[in-house]
Amino acid sequence: MNLIHYTFRSQPVDVTTKDVICGVVGSGNLEILVSALDDNEHSKFVINTSVTGFDHIWEAVIKEFADRYAVGGLQFDINDMGATPAVVSLRLSQAINILEGEAHD
Repeated sequence: MNLIHYTFRSQPVDVTTKDVICGVVGSGNLEILVSALDDNEHSKFVINTSVTGFDHIWEAVIKEFADRYAVGGLQFDINDMGATPAVVSLRLSQAINILEGEAHD
């Protein structure tokens, strides 16, 4: 398995509940676990993937996500089984939508 770590500056997230599970580990898919960080100015991404040699693609997809959404103060643990960049973006957006939905419940 390939373990990748990224930390990006990001606007602080505006939700109180910060624990989310989204997706499922399976062929061509991934699971995202979201939890709180003590640092509200950064977001952290820990990617556990079966695929090697695509770290630059992961960085581009994750950086675009951290720039697009206010995710400061969140850690994203990603368990990947060969998901495409489109699936990665979809699951990350779903995790944010779940967080925002729980904040309004």
